[in-house]
Amino acid sequence: MYSESDLDAAVTAGALSPAAALALRAHVAAQRNAPAVDEEHFRLLTGFNDIFVAVALALLLAAIAQIGAAITMAMGGVGVAVAAWLLAEYFTRRRRMALPSILLLGAFVGGVVAAPIGALATLEPNFGERINALILSGVGLLGLAAAWAHWRRFMVPITVAAGALALTGAVVGLAFAIFPGIDEAALPLVLAAGLAIFALAMRWDIRDRARTTRASDVAFWLHLAAAPLIAHPIFHLLGVFEGPVGPAIAALVIALYLGFAIVALAVDRRALLVSSLAYVLFALYELFRSAGAVELGAAFTGLVIGSALLTLSAFWQPMRRRVVSLLGEGMATRLPPATV
Repeated sequence: MYSESDLDAAVTAGALSPAAALALRAHVAAQRNAPAVDEEHFRLLTGFNDIFVAVALALLLAAIAQIGAAITMAMGGVGVAVAAWLLAEYFTRRRRMALPSILLLGAFVGGVVAAPIGALATLEPNFGERINALILSGVGLLGLAAAWAHWRRFMVPITVAAGALALTGAVVGLAFAIFPGIDEAALPLVLAAGLAIFALAMRWDIRDRARTTRASDVAFWLHLAAAPLIAHPIFHLLGVFEGPVGPAIAALVIALYLGFAIVALAVDRRALLVSSLAYVLFALYELFRSAGAVELGAAFTGLVIGSALLTLSAFWQPMRRRVVSLLGEGMATRLPPATV
């Protein structure tokens, strides 16, 4: 079985033309009765060997972290970062293994960020709130720099999302350092960051409307990073999970989820639906309980939401065509094509 990365490697090596690769993708999609652009492919596994190598890498990196931390706390992070970079030279740059590449990226950025945190914790474990916020901002910028360097060398699609999240941490930390005691503004700030990352994801999506190149993979991970930053602040501001959910709040949560579904259909990405699923499940469950279905509330909730999501999946293409047609020609030309 050939993976998406295998096709990309074949095109890069000249063994397969871009047109032939696109035709193969379209053929496979036709067999599945769904256009390739709607499949929302992303590269996580190139084979079971990815899992085997990922387990070995996790064991090795964990051992390096523990041995380094036994020397100094900072050395654990330094050792992991150096080892992750060197291992990526083979498993990412030469072997192009998907899951190990993601793991090594996380280990490298995490190691780079952990090293100064460990050093500072050794020097002074009890900094004040403002200093801690400045440290958060600093390590966020350091994580951004690490992600940028990794991207320049290895170009793993998830790297851009990792850099965006690091920048988000830097901005939030700086805001708390400049304006102490703005805890109530944290959620709107995170929401703004999520919307900014969503906009960045759409810029990458526009580069590859047919979703056949690395740009689509980058956009996928950016959407995955943006979705919880958008969904969680909105539902937390509504007070979901903080107390009893009345019918009005439950109806609002369901309405918001329908709005997210329309956005998901328009951009042909499902991350928003997944990130906000827990909230609509809880709201609907509380609604059934308030109606008297105490024992079967969870079952009714699963029945309704499961049926709705399966219906959405089965009729994704015609529903998407309808949504895109309502957006106008100008917007439609910037979104993935809604196939007939």
